Amino acid sequence: MVNPECEFNNTDHRTELNGVERLIVRRGQPFTINLHLRSGVYQPGGSALNLTVETGPQPSDQYGTQASFGLTDQIDTSRWSAAVTSPPGNMVSLSICSPPDAPIGRWRLTLGQVGRVDFVLLYNPWCTGDVVYMDSEDKLREYILAQDGIIYRGGWKYPIPTPWNYGQFEDGILNVCLRILDMNPKCLRNPGKDASGRRNPIYVSRVLSAMVNCNDDKGLLLGRWTDDYDGGVSPLSWKGSVEILRNWDTNACQPVRFGQCWVFAAVACSVSRALGIPCRLVTNYNSAHDTNSNLVIERYVDENGQLVQKSRDMIWNYHCWVENWMTRPDLKPGFDGWQVMDPTPQEKSEGVYCCGPIPLKAIKEGELTYKYDAPFVFAEVNADVHTFMKRKDGSTKNIISSVNVGLKISTKSVGSDRREDITHLYKYPEGSDEEREAFTKANHQNKLLQQQDNAGLLIVIKVSAEMRKGCDFDVFAVITNNTPNEKKCRLVFGSRAVSYNGILGENCGFKDLLNVQLAPGEGQLRIALRMNYSKYAENLTEDNLIRLAALLLDYGTQEAYLAVRNVVLVNPEIKVRILGEPKENRKLAAEITLQNPLPVPLKNCCFTVEGSNLTGGQIVTERLNSTVEPGQDAKVKIYFTPTHSGLRKLVVDFDSNKLCHVKGYRNVIIGK
Repeated sequence: MVNPECEFNNTDHRTELNGVERLIVRRGQPFTINLHLRSGVYQPGGSALNLTVETGPQPSDQYGTQASFGLTDQIDTSRWSAAVTSPPGNMVSLSICSPPDAPIGRWRLTLGQVGRVDFVLLYNPWCTGDVVYMDSEDKLREYILAQDGIIYRGGWKYPIPTPWNYGQFEDGILNVCLRILDMNPKCLRNPGKDASGRRNPIYVSRVLSAMVNCNDDKGLLLGRWTDDYDGGVSPLSWKGSVEILRNWDTNACQPVRFGQCWVFAAVACSVSRALGIPCRLVTNYNSAHDTNSNLVIERYVDENGQLVQKSRDMIWNYHCWVENWMTRPDLKPGFDGWQVMDPTPQEKSEGVYCCGPIPLKAIKEGELTYKYDAPFVFAEVNADVHTFMKRKDGSTKNIISSVNVGLKISTKSVGSDRREDITHLYKYPEGSDEEREAFTKANHQNKLLQQQDNAGLLIVIKVSAEMRKGCDFDVFAVITNNTPNEKKCRLVFGSRAVSYNGILGENCGFKDLLNVQLAPGEGQLRIALRMNYSKYAENLTEDNLIRLAALLLDYGTQEAYLAVRNVVLVNPEIKVRILGEPKENRKLAAEITLQNPLPVPLKNCCFTVEGSNLTGGQIVTERLNSTVEPGQDAKVKIYFTPTHSGLRKLVVDFDSNKLCHVKGYRNVIIGK
């Protein structure tokens, strides 16, 4: 009889949260198999045992998907090997080890005539010989073992932390992740070669980047960047990856509807961590989408300063991707570590909608010939922005405007919910010699030239300290005249709803002043635009973003100056109070409260919660039957039973007719 010692091995290999009903081990690390002999006694040197391991539908020694080996005095961690670790007797304990570059996936171990064991082999970032090795226990707890995290949305002036349940160890999720690999087109075309390719996290990351979206294959998610979510749900309704992965798996690999960038990235993070690749989710504010690879974003505005969609080039309020950790033996030394991998379908790479992996250092140094997709990612954080006014007569004029891309690049800190700014990993300080050298290498001549300083007029947009959804508030165009002459100008100050990827909506407030007089010598003028809830309420998208644009026209010089700023309206806080002492396998209650900040009643109110090892991999829903009047609390009590001890995140979503998909969370420490 063969005993795979699942509980012992899985715990030793840090896979026990996947369950202990089957064997799940990491490559390059020994695991134990016990053989109970029905007759006879094992004697060293007197008994032979041949072992065979195979993976994939076409096992091959050539591809490294099959190996045969016998018993040796001690295991060799560089190849498939086995050694007896028990004294002579009718119970034989075998230590078996895979090489640190073995393909990941489902394997079959045959032990001569004694029996067979099926097991799953994963990447091993704890193994120094594995290309995903990471030498920090704290970072491994965060980037492999943490089942929840924080995604930064909002704007660069006001990053908003949004909780996410990655759930990579929830029941059945590892099977779904392996099925994703099996359904990728490369596997369907040549399953033997694909199984071999899974030894390489560069290959697997590229497969995942393509398979998380469904643009070329039977991928996971269909993207939708309009307000029409018929046939699916708003991307903002998701609180975690588990429901998305299960929906895809149970619906014959039909794409789940719908995703946007943070959802694509979060699902990719769940799958990467499940397979054993250290992974973190990153947000790039003012992210450029350069469609023609010239490292320039050309934007056109009308004579009111409002954006005219003349080009496919865009600046997204923010864009999310993931970074996977690995060495890059395919590149020259010095480019190991974090690699950008972006599963949001934007542009094709080698004929497929995928992006990366590309080393962060290649982006920082301007090494745009390195694999994969360096020019596109470089542009996202470094592109130059040129703004033109398109007049009614069809002519265009250059506008003086200061817009920077690649701001406040953010990720969750290791071991805490604080935001970590990692912009310095992507870019040198602006204006430094190193930055100029990187731009020269990248042939980024536009950035090297730099726009000339303006002719002495300066316009910026200032905002109120508190901009909460439901309130009226003021925003300001602040104009400074640094010239020795009095200036007469026209100011067009407008606001429109905008989605996070830059698509403009309806007008939220507008002011056109034909006779603005500016005193000479640093004279300053502050002009307010009132933002009324009654005006912006029905125009806002779920992103809660308003784009402010102030266009200043100098009558004397005919120069035009543009200031643009996106503001985020803040949702109310969700308060979560845990009732009782949190214990493993003991029923627990949470009281969840949200105060209605709007001047109108809330109807059809619904709270949903989920949390890894808290809600049993399920979503718990509680609806309110009553209307919540302005200033009143929406309050529910939700029950759940934690299954594992440790620090867990209870993720909460509130939805109603007027206040949609407000997120909140509470960290809960579960005792044994």
